[in-house]
Parts: sequence; C-alpha cells; structure tokens
Amino acid sequence: MTRFSLAVHGGAGTILRQNLTTEAEARYHDGLRRALQAGHDVLAADGPAMDAVTAAVRVLEDEPLFNAGRGAVFTSDGVQEMDAAVMDGSTRKAGAVAGIRGPRNPIMAARAVMDRTEHVLLIGPNALGIARDAGLPFEDDSYFFTQARWDALQSTLKMRREGTVDNDPARRHGTVGAVARDMHGNLAAATSTGGMTGKAPGRVGDTPVIGAGTYADNATCAVSGTGHGEVFIRWNAASEIAARMRYAGQTLEQAAEHVVMQDLASNDGSGGLIAVDAQGNLSLPFNCEGMYRGTVTQACDFKTFIYRS
Repeated sequence: MTRFSLAVHGGAGTILRQNLTTEAEARYHDGLRRALQAGHDVLAADGPAMDAVTAAVRVLEDEPLFNAGRGAVFTSDGVQEMDAAVMDGSTRKAGAVAGIRGPRNPIMAARAVMDRTEHVLLIGPNALGIARDAGLPFEDDSYFFTQARWDALQSTLKMRREGTVDNDPARRHGTVGAVARDMHGNLAAATSTGGMTGKAPGRVGDTPVIGAGTYADNATCAVSGTGHGEVFIRWNAASEIAARMRYAGQTLEQAAEHVVMQDLASNDGSGGLIAVDAQGNLSLPFNCEGMYRGTVTQACDFKTFIYRS
C-alpha cells in the first residue's frame, strides 16, 4: 500500500495558554494548516518528501507568528541570525546554514547547500553566496522586522539589567519544522529558526546541527526538534531516536517518548519534536505546556494542535 505522512511544528512552549487569545489561537491553527496543505499537495502529486518538507517550512517562515524567517527573534545586539537545515533520508545527504540574514526562506538556503555543494553546514557570506547563486529571493532588514519580536528583546534586556529574568520558555524556544514520508517510502526533515530571544551574537542552536535538531534516515526515522537547543545538541536528540530504533528495537513512539520525556526533560531540555518512521507512523511528543503542531496523511485528515487537550 502506498502511503504518505506529514507532520509540521511551529515551536514548543512558546506561549502560555492563559496568554493566548481566541483570535491568536485561530491564526496559529491557520498557519499550521496552510503549511500542511503545502506539503500535502506535493505528496499527493507523488512528489518527494524533501520537496514536501521544504514547501511546508517555507509557509511557516513566511508567517510572522513563528520564530523563523519573517518572524525571527533578535540577538542581544538587536539583529536577526537565522539557522536552518534539511536532510534526505534516502541518501543521508544534508544541508544547513547558520547565522544568516537575507534569504527570504532560510530553509531554501540550507537546501542549496545540500544540492549545490559538497558540504553540510555553511555560515556567513559564503552561505549567502550559495543562496544568491541558486537564485533565491532576498529581503532587506525591514521585511524581517516585527514589533512583537523587538518588544520581546527589549523586555529580555531590561530583565537582564535588573537581574529579574524569569523562566519563560518563549525566550529560548521557537523553531519551525516538517517531516515527511512520501509514497516511495523516502523520508525527509527540514527545520528553521531564529534562535533564542536575546541570544549572544554568533550563537548556533540545534537546528542546523545534523543529529541534534534535524535528522533523516530511511531505515529508521526523520526528526525535527524544537526547544532548548543546547540540551538537544548535548544529548544528540534527533539521532538518539534513530539509534534506539536501530539498536534497541524500539518503535518510533517508544524512542521519541524516551528522548523527550526522559533524556531531555531531566536535563533542563524543555521542548518537543516531530518524527515519522519508514512506515509513515508519526510521533509528536513534547515536555512543556504546548507545541504548535499538525499532521496529515493520504487520507486528507488535516489536524492541528497547540496544547495537550
């Protein structure tokens, strides 16, 4: 039986239930649904998983509600530095960019690295050069500026000066991503982020680190993570799921739940992830209050969620 599956996420733990208005909630669901539709259209036309995940992530990058692309947060210096990565489960090829600003869709810059170079991860001017050579659209700083992100930075800097920084996960969370299995059984993952509000200039999180925030292998699973990036890196979160499936014989659900609810949760690694296995099964665990997420399969059963219930 041919089967395809797609899951997307728009970040974990980024907004508390009591702070989410009915209007904002509807906008988040709409953004997730549009991303699912973009990926679904690719898969339903017998397109490859890689095209589906990048199509879905582009929609999320274009939506200022999410911390990626147009909605990216600011560093402590008041600039935006974006990270993104893709990985193809059929070949284990991957592409990633870090600390960039300019390409309208950083996820396509990451794909250009995979498709047009022999490397996996590029930073700075050379990453931008690859994106330009690929003919990707660029935008100026005003396109990426959002007042809400700027206000969040000012609030964070004020609390730092006063020594009153709280534990609000919105400051260290915020990522978008997609994972898919296409009708040929191939898997792919794509992840994009603006990082942490008020992060140190030059800080790189888990998103472009293959095996930490992004991973795909047809033999096991494809994973896209969102959360406290430093912990995802130190615990190799995405590849650990694949390792548990490969060597411990765990199901996707068992492996993903263990990594998120035990490995990460017990080490200040708040967040979550989306994952799909070779059979098209999906898992979307998170260990914080909520995670913007959605799923769809060949049955056209579009579903979007924010909280557990």
